[in-house]
Amino acid sequence: MSWDDQEDTTIYKVVVNEEEQYSIWPADRENPLGWNDVSKSGTKQECLDYIEEVWTDMRPLSLRKKMAEMAQGDG
Repeated sequence: MSWDDQEDTTIYKVVVNEEEQYSIWPADRENPLGWNDVSKSGTKQECLDYIEEVWTDMRPLSLRKKMAEMAQGDG
């Protein structure tokens, strides 16, 4: 049986960083530095589905802010 055939029974949590980028992390482990819980946990697929639903703009927050500032300056 290969690694891919084994069922992943790990419970994950969704984490987000200061740039509003999302990831998943094992729920029983301490968050990596700079990442915070978003109060969503479950199977890997449930967490990935949640991220797909909420992370609609892949640009980092700092880039979105910079682009918004530039757009306001053009008016």
